[in-house]
Amino acid sequence: MGGGGGGETTAMGEPLLAKKGRAAYRPGCPGCRVDRLNAEREGVFPLKDLFLIWLVTITCTLPIQSLFPFLYFMIRDLGIAKQTQDIGFYAGFVGASYMFGRAFSSTVWGIVADKHGRKPVIVLTLVSIIIFNTLFGLSINYWMALVTRCLLGVLCGYLGPIKAYATEVCRKEYNHLALAVVSSSRGIGLIIGPAIGGYLAQPADKYPSLFSQTSIFGRFPYFLPCLSISILAVLALIACIWFPETLHKHNEDAVDNSVEAVEESLAGTDTEENESGGCLQLFKNWPLMSAITLYCIFSLQDVAYAEVFSLWAVSDRSYGGLSFTSTDVGNVLAASGLFLFLYQMLVYPFLAKAVDHITLVRAVAILTVPLLASYPFFPALSGFVLMLVVNCASFLKNTFSVTTITVFNILMNEAVTQDVRAAANGIAVTLMSISKAVAPAVAGIVFSWAQRRQTAAFLPGDHLVFFMLNVFTVTGLVFTFRPFFVRGSAKH
Repeated sequence: MGGGGGGETTAMGEPLLAKKGRAAYRPGCPGCRVDRLNAEREGVFPLKDLFLIWLVTITCTLPIQSLFPFLYFMIRDLGIAKQTQDIGFYAGFVGASYMFGRAFSSTVWGIVADKHGRKPVIVLTLVSIIIFNTLFGLSINYWMALVTRCLLGVLCGYLGPIKAYATEVCRKEYNHLALAVVSSSRGIGLIIGPAIGGYLAQPADKYPSLFSQTSIFGRFPYFLPCLSISILAVLALIACIWFPETLHKHNEDAVDNSVEAVEESLAGTDTEENESGGCLQLFKNWPLMSAITLYCIFSLQDVAYAEVFSLWAVSDRSYGGLSFTSTDVGNVLAASGLFLFLYQMLVYPFLAKAVDHITLVRAVAILTVPLLASYPFFPALSGFVLMLVVNCASFLKNTFSVTTITVFNILMNEAVTQDVRAAANGIAVTLMSISKAVAPAVAGIVFSWAQRRQTAAFLPGDHLVFFMLNVFTVTGLVFTFRPFFVRGSAKH
């Protein structure tokens, strides 16, 4: 029996904890306390729990991409780049440093959460945002910016624990809803974060009546967006007072509610022990590994696009950019976020039912190629037409990204049985984090190189950048066919 939901019942509808009696409940165990509470609140919608999960998740997600709209200007102002064309090179490493740190620490934080509890790891993540995200906005040189972003990634261990917490704090019938809240709030945070960065960066220039050039926001023009997110993190940290610990802290008759075990419990009900496999056997599971490979390819392309789009949009038209301000980028991303939310709620559920998963990925990949190829021609437009085209293109690209990532999560779960699903997800998260760490650095290097090739005969300027993004798109498309991809058919 899994300990995540706590609201399981017998065949007669009697709460399982009630049937077990006092022997099943340890008064000093926080996990048992939550299980007992869930058993007693049958039919009660967990609104407070879902709101707290939403607040913490979106707060922890906001810093990930909030820097992209102003990163170009920040690198320029820090003076590390000797030439304008070098800005993208240095920006790439700052963009990659967060994921680089997270790739090396995510497994450790999962182990810590399994041993000491979900709440301490979540609290530590919020504290790290308050400290290091604020320090990033106060960076006085390039290396301070690089180190603070890396430390922010190292200490960002919330994702696994918040998933486990979401399934443990609610009754079993609300487990999938709680996970949906985690997923949707992360998606919204990845869009709203850059919008905050775009609107609030360089406030003394944008809002001189509110912020003077001699104030702290004038001397540190990228402090305000970081401070705003840190203030939200303070509020989320205060809200953690109402977070009950859900980890079982007793040995006798204890349920297995590790981060991995809780994630396993969501995909099915009746689990069988896998005594012949082991984690190493997963690498021989080609349906799983082919799905993970696709996941990594498209994740790399998505993160590279996120950085390239912001760098390209704010770069000067003489270098093939759009000469956007950070506010313009914020407007585009905010609009994309709104329409993406509507797409997730109203369109995708019906699309997923009507179209086969892998067919949907192929269609998205095919449509992405001409979309990305059209970006270098946008500087020929101006005014309202330019803003309309850029907004539509941004929305379509983000829609394609959300669609493919959702499908790959489903395909990976289909490829394995429930008893090894946690290990499979661990492999996927590790490899995906590595690909996301590599993507911004590579994107920055290619962008910097492209800015030096404005008069090249083949793929001049930013044509090269979007061509490279399409190389990954086409690679991903090819890998959706045999022999590279094999559909999983594991029994769950």
